[in-house]
Order: sequence, then structure tokens, then C-alpha cells
Amino acid sequence: MLVPLDWLREYVRFEASPAELAERLSIATCEVKRILRRGVSDVDGNLDLYRVGRVLAAGKHPNADRLQLCKVDVGEPEPRQVVCGAWNFGAGATVAIALPGAVLPDGRRLEQAKLRGTVSDGMILSERELELGADHSGILVLQEPHAPGTPLADVLPLGEDVLEVELTGNRPDLLAIYGIAREVAALYGTELAPPPGRDPERSGDEFVNVQVEDLGGCPRYLARLFRGVRIEPSPAWLRARLLAAGMRPISNAVDVTNYVMLALGNPLHAFDYSKLAGSKIVVRRARVGEVLRTLDGEERRLDPADLVIADGERAVAIAGIMGSENSEVDEATTELLLEVANFEPVGILRSSERLPLRTEGSGRWEKGVDPYLAEQAARYASQLLVELTGARWTGDVDVQGDLPVRPVTRLRAERTEALTGLSISSTEQTRLLERLGFEANNGGVVTVPTWRARDVTREADVIEEVARIHGLDRVPFTLPVRREMFGRLKRDQRLRRLCEDVLVGAGFAEVYTPSLVRDDPDPQALRLPEPLSADHAVLRTTLLPSLLEAAQHNLDAGNEAIALFEIARVYLPGGGQLPEERYKLTGVAEGGFGRAKGIVETLYAALKAELRVERAKAMFLHPGKSAQTEAGWFGELHPGRLEGSWAAFELDLERLYAGAADVSVYREVSQYPPVRQDIAVVVEAAVPAADLFAAAREAAGEELRDIKFLSDYREPPIPEGRKSIAFRVEFQSPERTLTDEDAAGHRSRILAVLAERFSADLRG
Repeated sequence: MLVPLDWLREYVRFEASPAELAERLSIATCEVKRILRRGVSDVDGNLDLYRVGRVLAAGKHPNADRLQLCKVDVGEPEPRQVVCGAWNFGAGATVAIALPGAVLPDGRRLEQAKLRGTVSDGMILSERELELGADHSGILVLQEPHAPGTPLADVLPLGEDVLEVELTGNRPDLLAIYGIAREVAALYGTELAPPPGRDPERSGDEFVNVQVEDLGGCPRYLARLFRGVRIEPSPAWLRARLLAAGMRPISNAVDVTNYVMLALGNPLHAFDYSKLAGSKIVVRRARVGEVLRTLDGEERRLDPADLVIADGERAVAIAGIMGSENSEVDEATTELLLEVANFEPVGILRSSERLPLRTEGSGRWEKGVDPYLAEQAARYASQLLVELTGARWTGDVDVQGDLPVRPVTRLRAERTEALTGLSISSTEQTRLLERLGFEANNGGVVTVPTWRARDVTREADVIEEVARIHGLDRVPFTLPVRREMFGRLKRDQRLRRLCEDVLVGAGFAEVYTPSLVRDDPDPQALRLPEPLSADHAVLRTTLLPSLLEAAQHNLDAGNEAIALFEIARVYLPGGGQLPEERYKLTGVAEGGFGRAKGIVETLYAALKAELRVERAKAMFLHPGKSAQTEAGWFGELHPGRLEGSWAAFELDLERLYAGAADVSVYREVSQYPPVRQDIAVVVEAAVPAADLFAAAREAAGEELRDIKFLSDYREPPIPEGRKSIAFRVEFQSPERTLTDEDAAGHRSRILAVLAERFSADLRG
């Protein structure tokens, strides 16, 4: 949310600098992410060079058909000559002018210049050049007859500081300039102005037909009727305020609804009354198959759970979210119905997510807007509509259900000190709470204001309010007393730490990347119905693409010896409403297949798990240099993914841990020497070497202490479709020295089993 400080100062006076205010709010209320400067800078007297001017004469430039040559009174003894390219004004117009030496909002310094041989001693400004709007088709003509030479900053909000704040979901009262002002007044102990807005004079007592069929979804609906409305652009000050707060000006009537929402926090909506069939409003649930075209031009198919605003025939708005084209306020509107309602939060949230459609209004409703705020918002909007559109207020209605009562809780002064460590008298606690709108009596009974009814419900919440206004920076730093010490890591936590230590020891750096990505190799990957951005739209099913982006970023930065790993969840589509969440361990490093194989072997060895490897094809890997284990895959990255030779692996942690040994069993080192022999057999090319080794271990028994792969040969004289696998076996006994006959017996049994199971032939 953007908070223009000049707007804030209308409701509360404070002497703190923007930086000091931002720090105080960040500690006590909400995080201030940054301070923005909008418009004209106020440095070295720059604002003094912006003035109100009156055009004394205007005519065609003698040397250019598209330029005007003007004489402008700027409050000096002699008028200034100014060349201007706009033609939407003439003699007698009151304009905004910048004198030579002025620095424009875009950073340009204005100098006296010659245009087509004629001196221009200043610049007549458009609203875009002042950052007061987007219009650049003509200059900004001031409607009020200000005296020439009046500082322009006294007439228009030329420049101001704007706080960009990030709010928590439990404080909807802060989604309003007045709500922030209430906090500032409490923090600095200054006076808070009354809420803005007063009822204008009524010009009639017309009946306004409003029927609320669902008071649960809409506990309050206040509507006011206005006639004689003139739709035109809003005045410059209102457009500037909206732009500074991050909203686009549209027209005076629509801008009033947005302005009041930003000021007080209650969303409003304006209907063209003449477009409402039957001149009535019905608040109901959508009918089966009902369709509505919203103001953004999209046709929305409604669900019976959606709350809608309807006229006598059809839906004209999705309640609390967006109106429809068939009731839109436009330039021809002369009769306007103002909606100031209150909607139940959860229903608005569900409709907004399902459609999907999020707006400034829906974002406020789903957090919970104070139903007692509607009347004040109606007053302020009515005042501005009468002042800015020339409208006449001719009728109103206020339909109410059971509005919530103010919560009541208790506060014990001594409990505040026990929880915060601060010694604050009961009188001071009461005074601090009253600054925030709470009511407290000497008996410790605290009545919560309606705008805080959702988040202050118990004594601890009230104590928090006291502490943060008194000053959270005063809370003493103390550690809790530790009376007992027990507990230990679970098995998967221990194994995860072991994997992390192994990889760090192997030269890898751990990274963290977002779970939401732009796209995913799995076409069934779950896509968010309403992503925050296109780059965070899909729940990833693999970690490797994110690691490759990180590796590429490091390459672009000129880093060397890159080795990265990440342990995080992936989200596998399972056909249900929710995905299957699995933890994966993924790594990428410079180096080829050998590097990947070495890392995986090291991990398995550290976990004391048996590594069984098979040839495989993985999506991201070189087709001839990839393998898989029971837990995942590893190999050499496909050369098209990253420049150079890279190793990559991805293992499922649950499957990896399944083979880890929980207890390390000691086996005594034999004092007798081993007997080693090399064996080469010819088998079908599809037979995995791991299957041969497993059969060999089974055939030889416990005296086969080790088996190592030597080679995989497939060239002549080996027949096509077959391969020669060579491996070294090591026989050893813990009880005696094995003889050549013992080794030959083991060798014979191995060859017999391989011949029986795999049709293996001993290679000569």
C-alpha cells in the first residue's frame, strides 16, 4: 500500500522526518519497505521556480505552424515570452509554468531556449510533465482563478514523499490513510483529526428499493441516490492523490469511490441508476448458469455460491469484487446509485479465487472490513460527489442485519509487566489504549473498537497493543529460563544433515530457489489459478531447472568451479485436489559423468547404503551418459542445457534413506591375505552389470569380500548385441589363508550361476 505523506498530514500532524516515521511504524505497526519521492523535488529552492501563470496573449508562432507564442504573467514586473506546442488554451487561461533553472520530475533542467528563432523563457506544463496524470495531449489548465505568481505548490501537490508499506492480513484497518493516521497519532501522542466527510444538504426524499436476500453474506447495504450528475475528469488534486496512492484516475464519480476507499478503507461502487432494470437492487446468490461481463471486458460464468448485486432482471456486479459493463458509469450518466456495503470475508475470498479476479476492493473485503465504517464512507463520498459532480442527493436506504457487537476483554496491569518486562502504570496503560480507540475502566474491563474486533480478542492481544505503542524497542532483551533439556533429531533429520555435510565437504554450496516456477517439464504439473506473476505460476515437479538457472547466473557473473545443491520439496500431480509432496536432493556441478557418479557413490557410502546402478535415460541428461538408482538418477547434463561438461543428479530422500543403515556393524579385519582374480564374461548387451555382481555375491557367499567393475567392451570380436563385462573379485576368509583351489571353486560357482541366469560365456 502507498501512503502519500501530504494526505496523511491532513488527518494527523507530526514533526518526524519520513525516515524517522518509517522506522517508528516498522517497529510498532507495519513494515515500511521504502520511501518514494514522487513529482517535483524540493531541493535548492526548486519548488520556487514553479508558479501559477496567466496567459495574456497567445497566437501562432511566426516561424512554425504547430507552435503558439504566448505572453504569460508570472507575478513579475514584466510578462515572460513562452513557446508552447499545445493549443487547448488561449488568452486568459490560468496555467502551470516552470521558469528557467527548474528541474523537472524526470531530471531534466529547464533552460532558456530558442525555438524556431524565438526565445522561450519558461515552459507551460502538462499534467504528465508534473507527474499529476498521464495526459500529454494539452497543457494543464487550472480552473480556479489563482493570482499570477502564486507558488504552484500551494495550488497542486507537486511533489511529496510516499511510504510503501507492507501490511499483515490481520490489520484491515491499516488499508486506509486514516487508519495509518490513527496509528501515527497514537505513536507520537498527537491529536487525530475527526474522520473526513459530512452529509451534504439533501434535495429530496426518494424511495431507494434495496432487497438483501442474504444478510449472512451482506450484513449491511447502504445505498444513496444522486441526480443531476456531471461526469467529467476529476480536478488535478484528486488525480494527483490517486496516482500517488497507486490508482489510475478515471472520472470524477468513479474517482470519488476510489478516493474514499483509500481514505477510510471501505470499498464503494457506483451504478448508473438509469441502467438498473426496475430501479431496484437485489443482493442475492447467483443463479445456475448465470453469466456476467465485468468491467474488464471478461465474461464470467458465475457459481451459485457467488454473491451478486442484481437489478430487477440480471446480475449487475459480483459483490465486493467488480461491477458489470451493463451498469457502468460513463460520460452519459446523470443518475447515480452509490453502494456502500459490507460483505462477509470468506465468501468474497472464495469467489475471487475461483473466478479468478482480484481487485483493490476484494483484497479489503477478504480481510474483514468494519461494518460500522459504511456510514462514514457514505457521508464522505456524498460530500465529494455533490462538490465535484454537481449532483443532488435525493434518497437513501440502509439495510442492516445483525451487526457484531464490540468485543470486551480484561486487562490486568501486573500481567502486562509479566509478559513484556515493562513497568507501566495502570493509568498509563489506559491512556495508551485510549489513543487507539479502546475504552478501559478502572476495573480492567477493555472494550475493543469495531475496527479491531477481528484481531484483538483476549488479554494478551490488549497487552501487545500497550507494549507496541509504549515502545517495543524498550522491551528488555532476556532469554527464557531453561529448566529442562531433552530431545534429539529424528532419523530423517540426522540423515539430511549427513547428506548436507557430505556435499559441502565435496565442494558444493547449498542454494534455495522458489517452489513456484514459470513452467515445468511435466505437463500435468499443478498451475495456480491466479499466480502473482508469470514467473511464479506452476508448482515444480523437479528441482534441476531452478539449479540450472542458478548455475547459469554464476557463469554469467564469471564464477568458476561451480557446484550447487538444494534440498526442497517437489509437488507431484496425483490426480487429487492436492499434490504429492516429496523431498528431493538435487545437485549440479562442473564435470561430466564421472563427477556425478563419484558424488552419488560418496553419498551412498556415507549413508552405508548399497548402491545399485542401472542404465537409464533422463530428460535433462546426455542420452548415453545417464544412470539411475532406486532413489533417482544421475549423469552428465545434456550439452544443450549448459555450456561445457556438467554433472547432475536428483535423488528422492525418502527412498535414499530407506537403504541407509541405522546401525554400523563392526566386522573384524582379517589377518589373512586376500586372493584376487579377474573375470570377463560375454552376455547380452541389455544385462545390467549390477545384476551380474549381485548373482556373483550370492554364488560365492561371505568369502567374496569385494567386487569391482573393470570394463564394458562391445567391439569385435564381441558379437553384435552382446558385450564383455570384466570385473575383479577378491576372496578372503577371517579364519584361514585361502588356497588357489578355494579361489577356483568360488570362481567356478560364479561362472556357473552367470551362465545359468544370463547365458554368460567366459571370455578367453
